[in-house]
Amino acid sequence: STAGGNPIIQEPCSDTARMQWRLNPTAGTPTPTPTSTGGTTTVAADGTGQYRTVQAAIDAVPSGNTGRRVITIKPGTYREIVTLNKPYVTLQGTGSSPSATLIVNNRSAYTSGTSGSFTARVTGKDAILTNLTVSNDFDENSTPDGHQAVALRVDGDRSQLINVRVLGDQDTFLLGSDGARTYVKNSYVEGTVDFIFGSGATVFDNCDIYEKRSSGGTITAASTPAAQTYGFLFYRSRITGAGGNNTTLGRPWRADAQVLYRESSLSGTVKNSQPWNDMSTNSWKNARFFEYKNTGSGATVNSNRPQMSDSQAANYTPQRYLAGSDGWNPVY
Repeated sequence: STAGGNPIIQEPCSDTARMQWRLNPTAGTPTPTPTSTGGTTTVAADGTGQYRTVQAAIDAVPSGNTGRRVITIKPGTYREIVTLNKPYVTLQGTGSSPSATLIVNNRSAYTSGTSGSFTARVTGKDAILTNLTVSNDFDENSTPDGHQAVALRVDGDRSQLINVRVLGDQDTFLLGSDGARTYVKNSYVEGTVDFIFGSGATVFDNCDIYEKRSSGGTITAASTPAAQTYGFLFYRSRITGAGGNNTTLGRPWRADAQVLYRESSLSGTVKNSQPWNDMSTNSWKNARFFEYKNTGSGATVNSNRPQMSDSQAANYTPQRYLAGSDGWNPVY
């Protein structure tokens, strides 16, 4: 900061291979506007943009798109099903907060199957969603079963969610494809049961994860393949909920599921004595479930809470989760 006349100091450093910068935004800092290299389109439900629906704007992007295209979405409610199937597309809400721009629908597993119940799905690579909300407002009382209802499904590699809210109940957020990398920053996810699930390699950085059911539930159901090193990382995030001592951190959808809660704040909603569950025939003890340097009343250490060592943790950073074979590093 240059406040108070502080100078900006430049210093040379030859050890650039190990240099890292962590920038902490101050409260009220707006989300940066992505740079557009391929054109900008405006969606407005009231007809003041080029398109009235988000999907119409996506459909207008060429399938062979090679440059960043920004689709700005004016504040409003967009009740539609959105499939972002083009590469290098940004969906950016233009309201004062993510809640001002809402993409919502109410499909469920009862009619569409779990994986097909999404409100929005990302399949195009290098997608960015920012400053908006994706919700599934399905009413569980409306059907006898099939209550899984996905708000957002991400299958495209190198996806980013910045300042986004993902809202639902059971199975809110599906990271659907083996190895597909997603970076979630400064965002909020809520649900009831298995509300973050799938086989992608995903980092939640400085996020708020909320168990909305007072009787508690399970946060994650990772299905990380055995040959895939990285699954879900919750990094310097906050885990809270409506209940007390009754929410579990995860259960293994696949036997080798990988989940790490690292340097995060775990509130009293987390079940202290047993924060991991079995799933079907998959034992949590055989899964790759770990914690590392967490804090808060829900972060006690006991024999049911495997802790990662410092030497292990050096290989389980946000950058390592996302690097892949191409060195992708969206972390800031």
